[in-house]
Amino acid sequence: MPTVLRIEELRKLELLMSISVIRADERVQNVYFTEDNISVDIMDGRTITVPLAWYPRLLAATPEQRAKWSICGGGYGIHWEEIDEDLTFEGFGEL
Repeated sequence: MPTVLRIEELRKLELLMSISVIRADERVQNVYFTEDNISVDIMDGRTITVPLAWYPRLLAATPEQRAKWSICGGGYGIHWEEIDEDLTFEGFGEL
């Protein structure tokens, strides 16, 4: 007998599937800061900007420490060795 899903269950399943799929063009291209924000340029041309206050280690870091970032996680994450901070798209705003 086939499984029957209610419409609400289907919507939840579609949402989970869309969240879990990361496209190759959503990799990090560049990271930069203003006094209050962090911005990440994505390979697909978008820029995501969120408040630095969301990330206390980055907020407390010096501009020099913030500038020492590297791409990690196959291009989907950002790492700051000196301040022991890692950001991924799961934890960085909405794409």
